Amino acid sequence: MYTLILSISCSVAVSVLLKVARSQSIQVDQAIAFNYVMAGSLCWLLLGPQPADLLHNTSPWPLLIALGLLLPSVFLIMAKAVQQAGIVLSDVAQRLSLLLPLIAAFTLFGETATQGKLLGVAVALCALGALLWRPDNRNAQQPAAHGGLVTVTLLLGVWFGYGTIDILFKQVAKMGSAFPTTLLGSFVLAGVVSFGYLFARRAAWNRRSMLAGLMLGLLNFGNIYFYVRAHQVYSDNPTLVFSAMNIGVISLGTLVGAGVFRERINWVNGIGVGLAILAIFILFPR
Repeated sequence: MYTLILSISCSVAVSVLLKVARSQSIQVDQAIAFNYVMAGSLCWLLLGPQPADLLHNTSPWPLLIALGLLLPSVFLIMAKAVQQAGIVLSDVAQRLSLLLPLIAAFTLFGETATQGKLLGVAVALCALGALLWRPDNRNAQQPAAHGGLVTVTLLLGVWFGYGTIDILFKQVAKMGSAFPTTLLGSFVLAGVVSFGYLFARRAAWNRRSMLAGLMLGLLNFGNIYFYVRAHQVYSDNPTLVFSAMNIGVISLGTLVGAGVFRERINWVNGIGVGLAILAIFILFPR
């Protein structure tokens, strides 16, 4: 059980770090770049990837390039979403991204669409709509429509981005590429893209941002590593891992967002959180 607890904790801790970045004068783009230095190093040391396999088999490269571009981009979108919409809604939008791989399973991978799965899709769509709903705020310094549009766009970016990344990883796995090697290749390419972007902008390097990035990489890798370990420990009960991970992140994220950062959730968003948890229960097989 400790593997699941650590994975959930690392996932929420990533959102917390992104939340406090601005107030601590941390440049998120620099932190994201150094995150891949730490994550790639830990992947190399702990998971035993075989990079030479990619030299002999070039078929995964288009997918790895797509992942290398998407990983830093979606990470940056997630950071902005946490700042704009808060930890609660950003984490729920990320977890609801499982809807896209589910649709891909029906349309791309030939999985049968049962009544239970279709019901789960419908509930998840309702949850997404409730989570994205924003009341007008006439007291805001900027027009409510503009602020609401930015928030909705960022949450949709989190939802679509993480869902697309999951589909790409599933496609790579289907082609027979080993997970550790694929993960290392994605980290390396994402790091190259991130640092290339920073060098092109002639970024003024910030030591605090670098250190925060290494911590972010530790948490990001910890989330993945302990998640994989949980699947190994509970190899005969993957439903437990899937359900506990998603519901655990939503629940802990809600507690941290509301308790620590005093994030306000309107009643429609609250219904959305409840529907999200219900959708996760429905979508994962018993």
